[in-house]
Amino acid sequence: MKISVILAHPDQASFNHAIAVTAVETLQQQGHEVAFHDLYKEKFPPVIPASEIPRNAVLPRIISIHCKEIAEAEGIIIVHPNWWGQPPAILKGWIDRILRPGVAYTFAEGDNGDGELIGLLKVHEVIVLNTSNTPADREMTKYGDPLESLWKNNMLVSCGAKNFYRKTFGVIITSTIEQRKQWLSEVKEITTAHFPA
Repeated sequence: MKISVILAHPDQASFNHAIAVTAVETLQQQGHEVAFHDLYKEKFPPVIPASEIPRNAVLPRIISIHCKEIAEAEGIIIVHPNWWGQPPAILKGWIDRILRPGVAYTFAEGDNGDGELIGLLKVHEVIVLNTSNTPADREMTKYGDPLESLWKNNMLVSCGAKNFYRKTFGVIITSTIEQRKQWLSEVKEITTAHFPA
């Protein structure tokens, strides 16, 4: 399978990087074709210009490459921290520029502005792996887990993804080396379960 792995964390020594590397290595061991993008390391340009909004816009090369990969992907893994209940800005910019009309979705014929989307992605499985410094019960009871709604309800499923799975690892700031080793074992198990050889 063709799998796209998207990482959004500025610190190369972060646990997010360890998660992404574990996922990529596991996918490769399973025989999958992996397109891995560390958005900060690659200096992905997140700001969408007005000229890029039309569906028939001429896209910069880097955007065209990402669009082609995501259109061909049969699976996606996205790794990022929970920052104020949202992904980092660079990842939101990636969403704006890559999950675009004609690539990730289109509108129903005769749409009168009610926004009924038709997903174009051929992705079978999407995994979102987050880190957080907020305890899970507080994230749910106080904040309503906005990342779940953002990824599952608002974006990837709307774009045609068949199956969605999300896992949050935390609390990161107080975690031990042993906890992190166990979490990386979980990443390997999750990746293998969703993308078997």
